Amino acid sequence: MIRILAPAKVNLFLRILAREDSGYHQLETLFSGVEFGDSLSLEVTGSGISLETDGVDLGPPKANLVYKAARGFLECAGRDVGLRIRLVKRIPPQGGLGGGSSDAGATLKALSALLPGWVGGEDLLALAGRLGSDVPFFLSPSPLALAWGRGDRLLALPPLPRAPLLLAIPPLGVPTLDAYRLLSRARSGALSKGPAGLYTLQGIGSWREMAVHAENDFEEVVFEAFPLLGRIRRSLAGTHPLLSLLSGSGSSLFSVFSDEREALGAQADLQEEFPETRFILTHTLEESSDPIPGPGVEE
Repeated sequence: MIRILAPAKVNLFLRILAREDSGYHQLETLFSGVEFGDSLSLEVTGSGISLETDGVDLGPPKANLVYKAARGFLECAGRDVGLRIRLVKRIPPQGGLGGGSSDAGATLKALSALLPGWVGGEDLLALAGRLGSDVPFFLSPSPLALAWGRGDRLLALPPLPRAPLLLAIPPLGVPTLDAYRLLSRARSGALSKGPAGLYTLQGIGSWREMAVHAENDFEEVVFEAFPLLGRIRRSLAGTHPLLSLLSGSGSSLFSVFSDEREALGAQADLQEEFPETRFILTHTLEESSDPIPGPGVEE
């Protein structure tokens, strides 16, 4: 039996660049893992892949990225074994927190520990990229990484110091494709912003330095389409955090604080102002989550 955290991610920086002929957009972003996330347990059984989920309804098991990651791992290994997997789902879908991608990455990590030597590192990364452009980040040796291209080209960086992070999870989702359509329509075919020179971010060692670069190209168009998100973002900024942003294409937002008492105060005030939105106090990660032996996923 192996169990593992599938951490959520936030984007500390996100620029959407040129659109390829294939329809994909080039982007530049800085991913950071957080302690809030889903949980998985995996064990070898007789035959077949069994996936049990607890939490949000995720539809048919075979359509889930956890199932696809497990099946892809076994196909890549050219071997077969029965697997029993349990997923406790906490990360909301369509929230910009990378839940499905993190679940897939955690599955690959756990299977590499449970079945050592079955799939090599390069093959594992290639499989992760086929599952989704964000999945390779969740195999990164660091919880902080620059990503560019389609988001699958990565440079792991030394993590920033652990800091309180307040997540705002509104009662709505923003489909990623819808967010890209909104952005493309707003740009009206004009050239997008040029590259920001992400390599200048490599020397950042503090959250105050990071705050200078924090921006998200989706914010303007997403806030126009979903006014609630804009109101939450303004209220988050009003609590005087080190930085606050929309994560990914939304709908979740976050603020990073220098002091946990300030974060707790902001959580209480914002929960009263937006009673239908969940505000979760967590922390940024200082190291990647690793599989550990255990009796199973704890509730």
